[in-house]
Amino acid sequence: MEWYSLYAESPKVVLGLTVGAGLLLYYLMEAVKRPVLACRDGLWRGFLESRLGILQERYWPTPWCYEARCQTILASVLRARLPDIQYKRELLELKDGGQVCLDWLNEDGVDAVNNDTHPIVIILPGLTGSSQSEYVKSFVLSVREAGARCVVFNNRGRGGVQLKTARTYCAANSDDLEEAIEHIRSLHPNAPLMATGISLGGMILGNYLVTRGKQAAQHLVAAMVLSIPWNVFVGTESLEKPLWNLLLNRHLAHCLCESIRSMRKQLEGHYSWDFDHVMQSKTIREFDARFTAIQFGFRDVEDYYRNACLHDKLHLIKVPLLCLSAADDPFQPIQGIPVEAANKSSHVAIIVTSRGGHIGFMEGILPTNTYYSDRLYQQLVKGVFSNLGAMDEVRKEADQYAQSCAFQNRGQQQEDEDECVDSSASPNSASPNTYQRDTKTTVKSDECAAQSVATQNNSS
Repeated sequence: MEWYSLYAESPKVVLGLTVGAGLLLYYLMEAVKRPVLACRDGLWRGFLESRLGILQERYWPTPWCYEARCQTILASVLRARLPDIQYKRELLELKDGGQVCLDWLNEDGVDAVNNDTHPIVIILPGLTGSSQSEYVKSFVLSVREAGARCVVFNNRGRGGVQLKTARTYCAANSDDLEEAIEHIRSLHPNAPLMATGISLGGMILGNYLVTRGKQAAQHLVAAMVLSIPWNVFVGTESLEKPLWNLLLNRHLAHCLCESIRSMRKQLEGHYSWDFDHVMQSKTIREFDARFTAIQFGFRDVEDYYRNACLHDKLHLIKVPLLCLSAADDPFQPIQGIPVEAANKSSHVAIIVTSRGGHIGFMEGILPTNTYYSDRLYQQLVKGVFSNLGAMDEVRKEADQYAQSCAFQNRGQQQEDEDECVDSSASPNSASPNTYQRDTKTTVKSDECAAQSVATQNNSS
């Protein structure tokens, strides 16, 4: 009766309270969840669960801004408040005549480059990023708080450095990173080394881990990637959906075109492209088709994307790797995150939050300069460098598991070959639709894994 009387006297107040209560209930039930850790039950999982206390917490995304694109955009705006960081710049000449710059965090005038024993973290920025990008500065400060040194790897033509040769960078090529890591290792042979890649930088780092395998394991103690498009095809399809994703796509394509405008003199005339046509690209796919794929010798943009994908290459990684992804990332929806593969991987662990967008991960009612991803990253860096003995055990156990899996796969491959020989002599040999059925099975498996993550999030 009292509620009815209140409604009769102040219907707008009652309506506002009802809507507010509904929104709060939705936020608590759908947005606030404990992250899902996709990782094999081994030493790497145990290490993460014991050293990353944040895994036991629920992620509380900013309640008035937890939608994916809002997280993505506003986090970038708020992080822009961070002041520029003073670095000690080192120009690294590459074997082909090009150059990249390494920006070392220089504390209180101390020459960090010449300190040989302190742990080092290498950070790789995203698509058009550099050492002064807001999300990079946020991670650099986290490394400093964790007590390690930091160096930012700026791709060719980035960070205010002129392009010296007719080549830039792409997600499927890690040659420049390899030279940089070997250079840093030669300067500091006794310093534990960890690498971190953000978005496109994470894809480049992932490509390095995949293609260099055991060589990468000789240099790196551990690695982390943040908000990477695991399956580029799934991510590209998501970014081309109208309206807001497509607008974000067009903005990034414009940034890409502007990033190479000043490089026209160095690039034009070296490849079979129409530079004016490149500059008219409206989406990332168009830019990659007209510029990136041609520059790096791929048959077409699909060939480039196939080589850039990492979702089906986790078994080739030999360095303990932690990945942070948001299930609502517009650059990589949950369907493209290789959760099932991570659960079987020897060296890879993936943390999936229900919200966070792309490099967002804002938390709390009033977001500060430190976000969920920063806190997790700081705990990881501290955990790795303060427990190097445990990390050695993690790697040994993971290597043994990988060898065991390889042995089993060779045995299975031999059995399959024997079956093929038998079936070729049989009138009931496999039909041409076999590959199609296998592909559908794989897609279905990915969808099931995504559904599993959603279920775990709901139960949290």
